[in-house]
Amino acid sequence: MSLRVQRRRPSPPLLERRIAMAKPDVLALDPSRGGPAISWPGLGLYNYEPVAGFEQEVVRLQAEDGGWSQGILYSSGREKTVVCFMHPRADFTSHYCLPAMTEHGLAVFGQRTRWSNNDTACIHEIALADVAASVRLLRARGFERIILVGNSGGGSLYTFYQAQAATPPPGRLTHTAAGDPYDLNELDMPEVDGLVLLAAHPGEGKYLMSVIDPSVTDEYDPLSCDASLDMYNPENGYRPAPEESSYSDEFVARFRAGQRARVHRLDAIARQKIADKRAYEALEAAPDFASRPLDERLQISRRAASSTFLPVYRTDANPAFCDLSLEQPSTRSVGSLLGVDCARENYKIGGFGANLTPEAWLSTWSGLSSHGSVLDNLRSVTTPLLIVFYTGDCAIFHDGVEQMVKATASTDTEVVRLAGNHFGLTADGSTEPRDEAALKIIDWIGTRFALA
Repeated sequence: MSLRVQRRRPSPPLLERRIAMAKPDVLALDPSRGGPAISWPGLGLYNYEPVAGFEQEVVRLQAEDGGWSQGILYSSGREKTVVCFMHPRADFTSHYCLPAMTEHGLAVFGQRTRWSNNDTACIHEIALADVAASVRLLRARGFERIILVGNSGGGSLYTFYQAQAATPPPGRLTHTAAGDPYDLNELDMPEVDGLVLLAAHPGEGKYLMSVIDPSVTDEYDPLSCDASLDMYNPENGYRPAPEESSYSDEFVARFRAGQRARVHRLDAIARQKIADKRAYEALEAAPDFASRPLDERLQISRRAASSTFLPVYRTDANPAFCDLSLEQPSTRSVGSLLGVDCARENYKIGGFGANLTPEAWLSTWSGLSSHGSVLDNLRSVTTPLLIVFYTGDCAIFHDGVEQMVKATASTDTEVVRLAGNHFGLTADGSTEPRDEAALKIIDWIGTRFALA
């Protein structure tokens, strides 16, 4: 199938922004000074429009647990195949694949979770109810084929959904990672027809465990540091960008072990906070609560109702960001998702998982406790699977893609490798990798299912 997409020359200001994003200073946030990056669409990364003839319908969705989410359906009213985009917190309602997909006769549904732009309290298990609400709606609207495209962190969300949807009750999860009751067996979770992982990392928790700074010695002091585990210490091989660093195998091994240990430590802190709160909830629910003195009841009720946030400092530390000899083959340049100067970005406010409820840490960002591991959930995914991998990505690497291929239960798996960074941009700001990715997905859908 020969496919093409009409490319429109971007305006000079937009082109300048794309070149800046390709550096990859994409999420160089400075919230303390009113940084402009509230969401990816705010950066101009995903502000795209459908082709002429497609209506944009804002859809409000109520999940079976009562929670509300929202999305935009792009359709001319004739399509039988719909492609879905979603992310736990980012806004993918106008994804960069939208123009090409509508041009080739596909309906598109972009959805925000109930935690759009703020995952401080995001519970992945609950987010599945939002996905289920959209799948049910699209089936009810008459779409015969539903394809989920999990881009970046959307990959773990959609893989998690399909894995649970494919598990017959009562075999689904009944509790969140924090141990709170949330029985997925009670939800109507229709399976979908195909899954695409587009620049999808192994899961938000797994990704964070690969970038969390193990040199932090005090979780409540962002400047605490064990110099022997600091990848930004010149004595350990660090050189400032754009120079490449060089880390020894021994240092990298200690660093990775330290990252795992820090996640384990944060898990323990989160679980203790939850246990303390539950202990007071139990006292409040006890038969003798009403007979206690008023001041004692007030203290118990306050502690049962209150909760503290878990700060997670310094989450932009992966030796592969600076030492390009690691995680090869790769065409990436020095830098992370947050910027080229990782040593500085690592200390800024606004990193991944920066301020969370204990429950959200365990469910979404813990690489040890979260149920959102792509590799774990792919073992239950039997639908056709397409993996689109950008070779200059600094968040997912060649070996990670190979692990996904080995993990999936699907007997119909295809991998496509394209030049470009995590956001589908080249060093000069070209969006050609995005267009290529969109056309590869369209061709894959047309070959296995049907366009329109």
